[in-house]
Amino acid sequence: MRFLVTGGAGFIGSAVVRKLIAETDHSVCVVDKLTYAGNMASLAAVRGDARFRFERADIGDGEAMRAIFASFSPDIVMHLAAESHVDRSIDGPAAFIDTNIVGSFVLLQEALRHWHGLDGERRQRFRFHHISTDEVFGSLGAEGFFREDTAYQPTSPYSASKAASDHLVRAWHHTYGLPTLVTNCSNNYGPYHFPEKLIPLMIINGLEGKPLPVYGNGANVRDWLYVDDHADALLLVAAKGMPGQTYAIGGHNEMANLDVVRTICSLLDALRPDPAGPHERLITYVTDRPGHDARYAIDAGKIGRQLGWAPKQSFESGLRHTVEWYLANAGWWGDIRSGVYRGERLGAG
Repeated sequence: MRFLVTGGAGFIGSAVVRKLIAETDHSVCVVDKLTYAGNMASLAAVRGDARFRFERADIGDGEAMRAIFASFSPDIVMHLAAESHVDRSIDGPAAFIDTNIVGSFVLLQEALRHWHGLDGERRQRFRFHHISTDEVFGSLGAEGFFREDTAYQPTSPYSASKAASDHLVRAWHHTYGLPTLVTNCSNNYGPYHFPEKLIPLMIINGLEGKPLPVYGNGANVRDWLYVDDHADALLLVAAKGMPGQTYAIGGHNEMANLDVVRTICSLLDALRPDPAGPHERLITYVTDRPGHDARYAIDAGKIGRQLGWAPKQSFESGLRHTVEWYLANAGWWGDIRSGVYRGERLGAG
């Protein structure tokens, strides 16, 4: 089949694209605006494949999207293009409204136009798969889990913009019949992760002997999902998910932020010892993020029962793979650190 992947030069999108090219016979067209977090180096392994195509375009540009739909004629749209960093949404929410809400609306309109023009089997198999986040549900207490029927209660500009796009996708299904799928995932980590996010920032700062900034007291809890496990789940949903349904995807790996940082320090001590001493000496507590949600955790039972998915990586194994990848790929993140992001604090409010 023919997959149109928006945001395919980003962290999760590039993992999906690499897997599609390496493990299937499908053709892929990546649409990416190549903002600061889009990186063609993340697609280096597949760019020479005859089944790969790249289009630099903004999903909010209706004419460009219409032309791409017409020329590529996708069977499945996997919509990952989004502004995605909570801290950046605090500093500058406008870009999140433009891309995550308006851009998703434009893409839905062009997907609907395309779907209406399909016939027979191609019309039956077309899917619009919207990839979202567990942050739309707000903050959990010490117990309980997010599920597909959890009420939305977004608390940051980022999560509010993703909640809005989720609602638009469901509305286009119920109002217009567009065969949509929605997935809400927990925090991803792994290779090619842009270094503004917690895990890559801690790895790189640790390698450079710089402070490891921990928000507040580090007690905020997240459920961590290895990016390749997430990519497997996304492709499974795209192939076998039921239109109109939502699937929650989690890694079954709850961990307080401070424990994540300490685990990274232990791995760095073992894999790249610092003559100056243990990496934990670099941990620095900083003013907490405004409105920082206390805990996220996902019940991924539905996708397990209905589609047979389960994560392959434990947090320990996935994090070790991740640290080893950053150690071996200093060129990839070094280019970023010398250019668009140098590790500065974002979202102080």
